[in-house]
Amino acid sequence: MNRAEQTSAPSLSGGCAMELGVLVYRLYRALTYSASPFLHLHMRWRRLRGLEHSRRWPERFGHPSAVRPPGPLVWFHAVSLGEGMAAIPVIRRCNEMKPEMTILMTTTTVSAFEVIKKQLPVGVLHQFIKFEQFAPLDTPVAIDRFLGYWKPNAIVIMENELWPNLIMSASQLRIPLALLNARMSTKSFKRWSSPLLLPLASLLLSKFSLIVPLSTLQGIHYQLLQAPPFVINFSGDLKYVVNKFYVSSGTSESIRDLKAELSEMKVWIASSLHRGEEEVILGVHNLLLQSHPDSVVIIVPRHPHHGHQIAQKLRNDGQSVALRSRNEKLTSKKTNIYVVDTLGELREFYGVAPVAVIGGSFFPELTGHNLSEAAAAGCAVITGCHVGHFSHMVKAMQQENPLSITQVSSELELKEAVELLMSNPEILEARQRASKEVYESLSSCIISNVWNLLNLHIFRGK
Repeated sequence: MNRAEQTSAPSLSGGCAMELGVLVYRLYRALTYSASPFLHLHMRWRRLRGLEHSRRWPERFGHPSAVRPPGPLVWFHAVSLGEGMAAIPVIRRCNEMKPEMTILMTTTTVSAFEVIKKQLPVGVLHQFIKFEQFAPLDTPVAIDRFLGYWKPNAIVIMENELWPNLIMSASQLRIPLALLNARMSTKSFKRWSSPLLLPLASLLLSKFSLIVPLSTLQGIHYQLLQAPPFVINFSGDLKYVVNKFYVSSGTSESIRDLKAELSEMKVWIASSLHRGEEEVILGVHNLLLQSHPDSVVIIVPRHPHHGHQIAQKLRNDGQSVALRSRNEKLTSKKTNIYVVDTLGELREFYGVAPVAVIGGSFFPELTGHNLSEAAAAGCAVITGCHVGHFSHMVKAMQQENPLSITQVSSELELKEAVELLMSNPEILEARQRASKEVYESLSSCIISNVWNLLNLHIFRGK
């Protein structure tokens, strides 16, 4: 972000800004209160479409699904899968240091709920996360019902969730608030910086006892939105450490069989693909087949249903493709495309391919995806140039070792980058080693830093 953008947030005198922030919040509270009946109908519609849990959707209105135990309770909230996985290492450390503390974790998406639940074995789930349920909508009734029942001693919010009713109600109840791995896109920053919303942003951020931005640039964003300077602290990006605390049930037999089946092939994986990016990957794959007829691409779309659509289109075009959800095998040399249309297996598939292309980065409207998972698996990592939220990660990795990640800006550059690695085992090995070493370096000490900050600003005396 350039200097002009950094200084674009208008300023108001302290008292005037606070009064305007309170006025905007009262308007928001009135609107969300009035909208509650319509939101109820909307959630029923989402449940019918499978976008909400079929039985537990009332939790979105603050209704509990379990009995609150006695003693201190900390509420961790993560909106979706990526944020939820980033929270798990922190939750584990909290349980180690304060075993008497009950932890309630909430998410807002069905996919996050299911994957996080499966990622932790039943015994570990009860040991580390005492309760898991869906987060309440940010309406006055739902939030008041939720806080009134669970009575959390502290609230830890992941990444970019600034919900006014939640934050203001927690503040009124004197519940300490922390924002971990805090980030804000340029678009969100511009919106919160507008003359109408800046006073509200300032009011909301003033209620936090701790804000831990994931990068220096993000810290600047929060400072410009008038967060109190003394609550902003740095620890490192929590998404680096997800893999260190990932509890694996072991590589499945089918993935081991696939790895053995591909042992003599030139394999690369393209992960977290958004709609349209598969065309880029398939175009590169077709070019690579001309010089490397033994190459196989593993395609992992961002959303599983997109994978099924990709496979169907390829088959309609007369191409042979294997689909993960059906446990289809690469039965012949003509099958050189493997589509993963399942959730929660990406880390296992990174172990199958030595080259990983990270999607969400090939079109201007996209903002990148987590690169550290592939680096942790020892893949040679390639990404496009539209990395948005993860630009700090790309920069940090390249500064540590330029070989750890390759950025490309066109389909031709991507083809050349993958072909270079396929044709030169020494270069491939050097890139794999670099990404693994950089990951280990950047992920060290992050959890200890986060715990120390939480203990100092949030948990002390609880």
